[in-house]
Amino acid sequence: MLWQTMNQTVELGWDFYLPVIIFVGLIALAVPVWAAIGTAAIAMLVMSGDLPLSLVGEKLFTGIDAFALTAVPLFILTGDVLVRTGLSRKFLDVAEALTCFAKGGFGSATVLVCGMFAAISGSDAAGAAAVGRMTIARLVESGYPRPYACALVAAGACTGILIPPSIAYIIIGLVLGISASTLFLAALIPGLAILVSILITNLIMNRIYAYEGGGNMSMGEWAGNLGRSLKSGWYAFIVPGIIFYGIFSGRLTPTEAGATAVVVTIIMGFILRTLTLADFPAMLVSSAKVNGVILPIIAFSAPLAEALAIMGVPQGFVTSVTGLTNEPWLLILLMIGILIAAGCVMETTPNIVILAPILKPLADNIGMNEIQFCIMMITALGVGFITPPLGLNLFVVSGITGESILKIAARAVPFVLCMFVVVLLIAYVPAISTTLLPDIYK
Repeated sequence: MLWQTMNQTVELGWDFYLPVIIFVGLIALAVPVWAAIGTAAIAMLVMSGDLPLSLVGEKLFTGIDAFALTAVPLFILTGDVLVRTGLSRKFLDVAEALTCFAKGGFGSATVLVCGMFAAISGSDAAGAAAVGRMTIARLVESGYPRPYACALVAAGACTGILIPPSIAYIIIGLVLGISASTLFLAALIPGLAILVSILITNLIMNRIYAYEGGGNMSMGEWAGNLGRSLKSGWYAFIVPGIIFYGIFSGRLTPTEAGATAVVVTIIMGFILRTLTLADFPAMLVSSAKVNGVILPIIAFSAPLAEALAIMGVPQGFVTSVTGLTNEPWLLILLMIGILIAAGCVMETTPNIVILAPILKPLADNIGMNEIQFCIMMITALGVGFITPPLGLNLFVVSGITGESILKIAARAVPFVLCMFVVVLLIAYVPAISTTLLPDIYK
């Protein structure tokens, strides 16, 4: 019904449908996403004849010729250095000391350290791998079933793209022409809301099934334990402190904050003697591999977005959807459904560069704040990290532990539901994502 209405509105033909079919087919065949996007873009340009094919070569470079994108490899490298220097262990020690007074303390500590790691690396997969290696075995020893322990880490690691600084917000800011610093500020409360929702869900599940004991520590013992942990690991918090203070005070751009974080983390590694020059090749190669997945997708998505815009697909989508209903709350629910479904089958980066230009006009049409739209979009896509069939975080923790992905996914259902509730709150309560913003953005 929707595509029939849209077809009548913008007169879409095989120059649109065939490239889309090719794209879906290539993804189903496990062809790299950047190659599938590039093939679809070239096919669309050739078949439509609306733009010269030379546009592809031009857009490949102009699409990634942005200073803001320099922050992406810097934050990825910071997270890698953080793990190799052992500073991430200090985060876990402090998080455990904070929560050890309550039942389910180590489970809560696991979620907290996921949030701490997210505040540095901006990557969910990196957080799932780093935190999973440190905590899953201990979670099982504490009484959690292995599939649930994996699901807890996978859900906590979703904060990697939700708590600033986030690579996803850098990309959507580039695509829609919005300052990444502004999006970081707006994402602070929603990102923490996701973190708290996962914490609460774990506490509820722990109370129902009595996975983990604890909670017998006196206030004096707790304070002493926390004090010792902070004394031995306070320096680990210098890195997130630099990032947050630099970006939110306006003294540093995200790129400058990322560069500063890399340098400081490396210096700390040398001082602690946990990092040597011999570690650098492996670190750089590891970070380059992650960055090498992201940038080609952005590059090849630029000509595709241009072709869709020329063909009037975003405008046609808005006309078609608003022709079905004018109720803003229903249109918001439709957008959330599209985003969660897309997040289940494709990674965040291609979803952003393809869907953001299409859905943004619809959000504008119903009067949604553009900052609120960005936060809602990234948060909704974040649900897909623990939802099959893609569920990137599920694959990461499964690879670490050898646990069945389906068993982990089944245990992740409560976390999917709690994240969905937060997505709804962000979508229908603008203040959640605009409270910290200057009045000009509200």
